[in-house]
Amino acid sequence: MGRRLQRLASEAAKFLTVGGVATVVALVIFNGLVHGYVGSPGVMHEQPLVAFVIANTVGMLVSYRGSRSWAFRHREAVGVAGGRLSFFVINLVSMVIPLACLAFTRYVLGRADPVADNIAANVIGLGLGTLARFWAIRRFIFPVTGSPDRHPDLAASARR
Repeated sequence: MGRRLQRLASEAAKFLTVGGVATVVALVIFNGLVHGYVGSPGVMHEQPLVAFVIANTVGMLVSYRGSRSWAFRHREAVGVAGGRLSFFVINLVSMVIPLACLAFTRYVLGRADPVADNIAANVIGLGLGTLARFWAIRRFIFPVTGSPDRHPDLAASARR
């Protein structure tokens, strides 16, 4: 495996690990708000979209910290405030994907049970949203910058 592909695989694995931790945080908050934990519906059972936004905003904070300090620490962030603003904009925009899946399940299919909510928002929607975020974050916040000397894998591929 070439160095460029190894770096991509390493970044993707770290990105997915950070995202996994952030997802667990968001999942616990979302399910607590919507479905509760003591046998009765959560306080936001009738507002699953708002609950999803709240839960995933907390998860987004966890994700940024992990992305900045571990997954993409070898890259310089670009943009306003070291990429924080762009990171949050990308995450907010990509949150539309799981929200649309959740809304479809809730309001078109009429399903409001925990399994339907979680499959729609936290499996299908999150999977599609994660692909969009990985591409956008690598492309716009932590791009490969600088001279090829700074990035030996790019220098090697440029010589080929």
